[in-house]
Amino acid sequence: MSGITLYAQDQIVRLSALFEDSAGVDVDPATVQLTVTSPSGITTVYTFGGSPDTVTKDSVGNYHVDVTANESGDWFTQWASTGEGAGVEEGQFMVQPSRF
Repeated sequence: MSGITLYAQDQIVRLSALFEDSAGVDVDPATVQLTVTSPSGITTVYTFGGSPDTVTKDSVGNYHVDVTANESGDWFTQWASTGEGAGVEEGQFMVQPSRF
């Protein structure tokens, strides 16, 4: 199990995902979506190819979203995809309160 990454409040956090097929080859899924829930329970859904396009494609199978971590506490994430490379991966990061 990997450790939880700690960020400073108001820092921009880059959340990335890599999608692969069963042979381990990078693929572009039919849909790519990232759901982020802040410590206060606000849920934001980011989609690739939506309007506006909020998920950035870096290369085949590689996507990211930049989130401003404007609240201290535990943040929860879930990448989801359909089609080739379909799957769900959940994550978490922590934001420490600013001392200023």
